[in-house]
Amino acid sequence: MADRTAEIKRTTKETDISLELNIDGKGASDIDTGVGFFDHMLTLFSRHGFLDLNLKAVGDIEVDYHHTVEDVGICLGQAVAKACGDKVGIKRFGNCTIPMCESLATVSIDLCDRPFLVFNVAMNKPKVGTFDVELVEEFFHAFTNHSGATLHINLAYGSNTHHIIEAIF
Repeated sequence: MADRTAEIKRTTKETDISLELNIDGKGASDIDTGVGFFDHMLTLFSRHGFLDLNLKAVGDIEVDYHHTVEDVGICLGQAVAKACGDKVGIKRFGNCTIPMCESLATVSIDLCDRPFLVFNVAMNKPKVGTFDVELVEEFFHAFTNHSGATLHINLAYGSNTHHIIEAIF
C-alpha cells in the first residue's frame, strides 16, 4: 500500500501554515494555531480519527481568528485529498454519531470529489471563550471545498456549545 501522507504549506498575507498528515496514523498530533480552542478541536479530530497531524499556523489572530481557521481548513482539505490519492483502499462513505455529554451529533462523509457541505447545527452562544462559533462552519466549508468531500453535519440536540463543537469534530 502506498504511503498515505501529505505535506501542505500555505502562505498568504494573513497566514503562514505548515501541515503534515498521515491518514494511516495512530492519532498523534502536534498542533499550534495560536487559537487554543481550535487546537483542542483539531487534537480531538486527530486522536479519535487515528490521523497523525502536525500543524503550525501563524495568522493575523490579533484581528480575529477567521483567516487562520479558514486557511487551516483549506490546508487540511488539500492534505486529505492528497493523502487519499487515487483512493485505493479507502472506503468512500463513512459516518459516525457521537454523544458528547448532553450533545449528540452525526457526521457523514462521501469522498466523491464533489464538494458540498450540509451544516445543520444550531448553537445557542456566539462564542466559546474568545472563539467565534460561526468559524466552525467556515472551517468545514474550506475543508469540503479543498478535499472534494461531501459532508453532512447534523446536530440532534445539545445545549453546551463547547460539547456541541466537540461532538462535531
